[in-house]
Amino acid sequence: MYMAYGWPQVIPLDPGLCAPAAASAAADRVVFLKATNRLLLVVAPTRLELWSASQHKVRLGKYARDADSVQREGENSQAVWSADTKTIAVLTSSSYLHIYKVHISGKRLIIGGKQLPGLFLTNISLVIIEKAPFSEENFVTSNFVCDSKNMLIGLSNGKLQLLSWNGEFSGSFDLCCDTSASENVNPLQHSSAPETSNHCCPHSSAVIQLELSMQLRLLVVLYSGCQIALCSISKKGLKQTNSIKVERFLNTDDAMCASIASDQQILAVGCSRGVIELYDLAENVRHLRTISLYDWGYSMEDTGPVTCISWTPDNCAFAVGWKFRGLAVWSASGCRLMCTIRQIGMSSASSPVVRPNSDLKFEPLMSGTSLVQWDEYGYKLFAVEEGSSERIIAFSFGKCCLNRGLSGTTYARQIIYGDDRVLLVQPDDTDELKMLHLNLPVSYISQNWPVLHVVASKDGMYLAVAGLHGLILYDLRSKRWRVFGDVTQEQKIECKGLLWLGKIIVVCNYINSSDTYELLFFPRYHLDHSSLLLRKTLLGKPMVMDVFQDYILVAYRPFDTHIFHVKISGELSPSTTPILQLSTVRELSIMSAKSPPASMRFIPNLVPEGTMKIVQQPSRCLILRTNGELSVLDLDDGHEQVLTNSVELFWVTCGHSEEKANLIEEVSWLDYGYRGMQVWYPSHGVDPFKQEDFLQLDPELEFDREVYPLGLLPNVGVVVGVSQRMSFTATEFPCFEPTPQAQTILHCLLRHLLQRDKREEALRLACLSAEKPHFSHCLEWLLFTVFDAEISRQSASRNQLSSNSLLEKTCDLIKKFPEYVDVVVSVARKTDGRHWADLFSAAGRSTELFEECFQRRWYRTAACYILVIAKLEGPAVSQYCALRLLQAALDESLYELAGELVRFLLRSGREYENAAIDSDRLSPRFLGYFLFRSPYRSTSNKELSPHVASVKSILENHAGYLMSVKELSKLVAFVKGTQFDLVEYLQRERLGSARLDNFASGLELIGQKLQMDTLQSRLDAEFLLAHMCSVKFKEWIVVLATLLRRAEVLVDLFRHDLRLWKAYSMTLQSHHVFKDYLDLLNVLEEKLSSVSDLDIHDGPFP
Repeated sequence: MYMAYGWPQVIPLDPGLCAPAAASAAADRVVFLKATNRLLLVVAPTRLELWSASQHKVRLGKYARDADSVQREGENSQAVWSADTKTIAVLTSSSYLHIYKVHISGKRLIIGGKQLPGLFLTNISLVIIEKAPFSEENFVTSNFVCDSKNMLIGLSNGKLQLLSWNGEFSGSFDLCCDTSASENVNPLQHSSAPETSNHCCPHSSAVIQLELSMQLRLLVVLYSGCQIALCSISKKGLKQTNSIKVERFLNTDDAMCASIASDQQILAVGCSRGVIELYDLAENVRHLRTISLYDWGYSMEDTGPVTCISWTPDNCAFAVGWKFRGLAVWSASGCRLMCTIRQIGMSSASSPVVRPNSDLKFEPLMSGTSLVQWDEYGYKLFAVEEGSSERIIAFSFGKCCLNRGLSGTTYARQIIYGDDRVLLVQPDDTDELKMLHLNLPVSYISQNWPVLHVVASKDGMYLAVAGLHGLILYDLRSKRWRVFGDVTQEQKIECKGLLWLGKIIVVCNYINSSDTYELLFFPRYHLDHSSLLLRKTLLGKPMVMDVFQDYILVAYRPFDTHIFHVKISGELSPSTTPILQLSTVRELSIMSAKSPPASMRFIPNLVPEGTMKIVQQPSRCLILRTNGELSVLDLDDGHEQVLTNSVELFWVTCGHSEEKANLIEEVSWLDYGYRGMQVWYPSHGVDPFKQEDFLQLDPELEFDREVYPLGLLPNVGVVVGVSQRMSFTATEFPCFEPTPQAQTILHCLLRHLLQRDKREEALRLACLSAEKPHFSHCLEWLLFTVFDAEISRQSASRNQLSSNSLLEKTCDLIKKFPEYVDVVVSVARKTDGRHWADLFSAAGRSTELFEECFQRRWYRTAACYILVIAKLEGPAVSQYCALRLLQAALDESLYELAGELVRFLLRSGREYENAAIDSDRLSPRFLGYFLFRSPYRSTSNKELSPHVASVKSILENHAGYLMSVKELSKLVAFVKGTQFDLVEYLQRERLGSARLDNFASGLELIGQKLQMDTLQSRLDAEFLLAHMCSVKFKEWIVVLATLLRRAEVLVDLFRHDLRLWKAYSMTLQSHHVFKDYLDLLNVLEEKLSSVSDLDIHDGPFP
């Protein structure tokens, strides 16, 4: 699959491409854009430019029309490029046909002082000018399509015009309808277009687009009336116009454009509603699915209609451009892989602001997209902004290493590779998955661009990377590259596939001189023909390859499968001469009309008892065909059994990990498609691959539709996916960052084992995972899904919880781990309180679980049980538990928790005393639901209700303790957390626990406790000072104002009490520990000396 990375690259076009201001409004746009054979052709209204589409984007040639030619013959309006890249046909707005020839000169371009391969200057010359035989009423309204000899174009009267590459026009013709085979279909339920009954082509509608697939012998004609004709063509191509027949019509309301994925046999139709409709061409044009940005908050008003669709070269993904804004890339299954539109709605305050006169934009293609085109490798996506002819924007893409074709796969590494780099998923120091960019050596990639194959060894410590020629290896431990010492040998290798066979790298090499294929076996330690272990010539061009242990599978067209056994004699080391022998152990030829295989993987054999035992020769393999069908092939008798369809990728998990901590050994394989992730478990019945018993679709394994799965980590039991993120900086465009994400499958495996009553195996698997990240989360999801299923079962059958149920088995398993009490209450909080009785009948009494938490000092978890106890055991029990927990929370200084408990106690206590308890109103919401209102309006606990008196007594005792030991920071946290009425307490305890006996000792002790050099301590002191001033607590005001150096507070106090000032001054001067306050004393003396007529008050300060 494809993921964007890095900053978009800008290819500046020649300013001469812009038409004069007096020209038509459509002139300021790129007319044609196509990338093929490492070249990029850009056609604008007055010019043609040819660029290199290889590693270096360089303009190789151009052709500029003069003003007289534009005035006489019109601007360029349509264009097409021959498959051999030697001829360009351009139709002008005045119906002149221009034929250009592209000549590659022998002059190499030099970049950085070096001559790079494949970069030659080109000459574009105009060789034919022909006036098209079109009337003013019948003009061209569609694009060109072509084969090797002819071109086809649509007209405004609904007819098609054939012309040759030599500029010769044939007569226009109507499409012929095959009435015996064609049917009008309207697969979209929302379509209201009337179905035609006479199978005639809509002559009144203009042809607005043509799409041609020579592979499928299919011509798609889109009319202005939104009708789509699917036409068959002759094997000989477009020349035989009488063989172009309409096989079927699609009646749509709003079709704007279309694109064919020939390999996948999918037709993508872009609509004016901004959505893309996918149809299965192999299944009578059956509607597959609708792709849109609606779920991301964007409607047609935001994006506008679809203007263009372009499939990747392998047809696995497609790019979509919208007229008003943005570009996106989707997988065929509907996973959004990349999007230039920011992940917020247009109405959001943080949405990008469009500034027409600003050079700084917040996202690419904010004005819309007119054209998109992939390069031939799928590494670059070229896009043209709507109404722009100044530049091409190139987005860099990496491909995920999927198990397709001739290259193997590994579970130890998740890899994305770009044209000149490898992106590795690996955990950082905090076990978070990160993406590491590994750039290939310049000496290799500059001569062998681009990267074509990347395969990791089974242990994930070595990478084999192949470009256009040769092969290089990377050691992830030593972080060093290994290359061919002889460049001549490197250039003779044209790698078409790679496999790891233990410490041997197997290369599928294409020999151009003889048009043959061979397997080369190189040892890991030395890349040189002198160390070549074996050269095996293949019978033909292979389709797919796979390796398992000592066995290699090679499949040829149409479907011939050969299995080889590898035997190595001697040690694989530079000091020895090992001998490798390759013998054919099985040949299988299958006659089938199905789609060709895209991937085949060995299935290790299992014994019926379920114990894993790998035999020497696998007898089955999985086949994924290009149309998404997944099946099992018996290699003994050739019988093939279809399992499912619409699959994009799969992983065979059993037997592919030698680690003892393999957590997914109980899974046979997993697959991914538009249904999401499907898990296939071993089955040992009469029919071991019966889908009803073998397949389990887990809703919990559904990835977000913007996270694409890359692979598995068997040792931690997770599926690793990747999604796009954009980082916006001061640059014009954002940086696209592939971001890995992990999703555990442990809870699915445990549930499956418990369903099969494999309790010991489930416990062993859970123990292996106990130290893994997110283990508690896995247990929680396991219990939640099982309990939710049990609730649904009871609702359907109206039965009580059955004995020895799956819920009880699950609780018995989780009880073995310390996370049990936390997991149970977390699940309770996520479910309706009406079902708590069923949950705790299996999990245990809520009071017992509370007591366990209390004894282990897990007070936060214990607090979560309070609501459950109130529901199941009654308010009196919950009040008792909450009071115990409140005292413990205060002792541990957990003041936020204490505040939540206080609010619960006051609320539930009032309800209990008023005999107005309504249990149905209790919900699993957290304790913060209850709002606290201070009830302390009496002066005596005797006047308070019992529940308020109990809470107040506990709080006042704790406040008195904190005041006595002068833990003032804790006192502030206590007051804020519990909303304790500190003012009332200070007024009552002025001569009690709040009394400050000695100023000197109090100042010294409180200064040590508060640590006034920190900001938080100063804030706490300010908080206390404000409360002391409100009750006029003079002793505390003096101490706190001194610590805070609040001279204005002290002056206001001393100006009315001269005796207090003298005692204060004498105390600070007579104690050495207060020398730091002498500067404050000088400030006070200066301010007080200017105060006259002071009020003298008695009341000496001790």
